Amino acid sequence: MSEQESLRCSSARNRGGVQRVEGKLRASVEKGDYYEAHQMYRTLFFRYMSQGKHAEARELMYNGALLFFSYNQQNSAADLSMLVLEVLEKSETKVEDEILECLAKLFSQMDQNSPERVAFVSRALKWSTGGSGKLGHPKLHQLLAVTLWKEQNYSESRYHFLHSSDGEGCAHMLVEYSASRGFRSEVDMFVAQAVLQFLCLKNKNSASVVFSTYTEKHPSIERGPPFVQPLLNFIWFLLLAVDGGKLTVFTVLCEQYQPSLKRDPMYNEYLDRIGQLFFGVPPKQSPSYGGLLATFECDATKKFPEASASFMKALAKAIRQDVK
Repeated sequence: MSEQESLRCSSARNRGGVQRVEGKLRASVEKGDYYEAHQMYRTLFFRYMSQGKHAEARELMYNGALLFFSYNQQNSAADLSMLVLEVLEKSETKVEDEILECLAKLFSQMDQNSPERVAFVSRALKWSTGGSGKLGHPKLHQLLAVTLWKEQNYSESRYHFLHSSDGEGCAHMLVEYSASRGFRSEVDMFVAQAVLQFLCLKNKNSASVVFSTYTEKHPSIERGPPFVQPLLNFIWFLLLAVDGGKLTVFTVLCEQYQPSLKRDPMYNEYLDRIGQLFFGVPPKQSPSYGGLLATFECDATKKFPEASASFMKALAKAIRQDVK
């Protein structure tokens, strides 16, 4: 097998030798000789690396880390996990899903509060984008998000979902997050923030999927559109407007729903960015979004009753026509 395949695989001709070495190391760990076994792993790592046996080094460190994790030897396991990343970096291994899954498994075994875990995930994300300084491979973010979701670390899980392409998974996590940690009056805010942030990252598809899935699956949201919550109606219209790219429609929406948008001061900050990305709005000079809205001489709150059925039907029809 090629060097670019999974951490658990290596060439057939060297497999037997690695297995024999692993057997001796496992015996040391089982006897409780953790320090000695750890040093043996490190010695073999540098030996394999100097011989250019990158696949063997990866496999040995990966399996060794899992072995130490199974004996709750967190420090030794974390050290070998970092060596897995070192060989990936130095061998310039290409990113593949199976390798990302192995890295996510190592992450899942680490102590949730350890500084080594933070260092590991930061370095893994950097490797997954070729050290380019980008935010990390979407697949790795998705795997990390799922792990953190299982740990009920919803805030960190949410961050990684936002940098993945898994809008559906994000929605299901947010439903659980809202139901377990939020107030009933905040059910709309959980998904609104996610949609706005996905749009700020220019991920329209995930923004749409997270909205439709969340509003369909959340037990406290009545089937829509239209929705009972004005903020959900705004998000629904915004997603339609993004496809049309009409600045006037975007402006009317933001003006019409200002009472709902004032519930979180960050909403207008996100909308500034969305306006720039999708509606050709130049970067603002003042810290207030109102400056943009003030340039249009219209009072949308007078022309359109707040969240009325006639307003929503008319605007939805207009936006759909713009999209065509």
